[in-house]
Amino acid sequence: MSIRNLVAASALFAALAAPASAKEWTEVTIALEGAYAPWNLTDANGKIVGFEPDLTEYLCAHAKLKCTLISQDWDGMITALNAGKFDVIMDALSITPERKEVIDFTVPYAATPAVFAAPKDGELANLAGTGSVIKLADTSDGAEAIAPLKTALTGKTIGIQAATVYAKFIYDNFKDVAEIKEYKTSAERDLDLSAGRIDAGFDDATYFLGAFESADNAGLAFTGPEIAGPIWGEGEGLGIRKSDPELKALFDEAIKAAVADGTVKKLSEKWLKVDVTP
Repeated sequence: MSIRNLVAASALFAALAAPASAKEWTEVTIALEGAYAPWNLTDANGKIVGFEPDLTEYLCAHAKLKCTLISQDWDGMITALNAGKFDVIMDALSITPERKEVIDFTVPYAATPAVFAAPKDGELANLAGTGSVIKLADTSDGAEAIAPLKTALTGKTIGIQAATVYAKFIYDNFKDVAEIKEYKTSAERDLDLSAGRIDAGFDDATYFLGAFESADNAGLAFTGPEIAGPIWGEGEGLGIRKSDPELKALFDEAIKAAVADGTVKKLSEKWLKVDVTP
């Protein structure tokens, strides 16, 4: 082998053997639904505001990142992340084993229960367990606790936002007794619930607390027990591509700081009316 070829071969070997350099992040695009108030919503000026945008401001400053927020349809959000259309999902995204198979998550920045809502003066108002909390490990857990709900909802129509952990829970536990209607957004479901076109809705409890403040939803209220625990995963975290561990590390550190210094508590009490610190 000539000296020139030997040098070239040595350089190639060194390049292949050298570990890939870590990516240094300075700018990040974060996708939110912009329609899941009060976690995130779009105001009259087209700006995305809410608990998560406020928290994002803190996280990005802590991580020394320039962050751009964009709105993205919930349906297909994970696929779009992996396709490189943006860098992070922040949309009350529950950390679940199924989702962990296709994307990475940061440590959780919130943990919340879910609950049914129905018209205050309707047949399903104040179902058994209203005001209490049931903790479940998974969708096969708690059959005895859920039994009164199944009885009350037999023959009824339950509205859920498609492709959520809450949709899976409803299908797993109520598809044999009730009609299930999917919606692109929770707000669209609430319109039908207030108008009496469906009988009950199921969603994150903090979402409903915000929704009830709207005049259009003034006739709605929680009904039945709040359902909490590992059934919803570890909590809500940022969704990040598996190929971007450096970005995950930056946000992990920032979230831990936001939890430790009380920022999550302060912002969640401002927007969600409850402390959702995980």
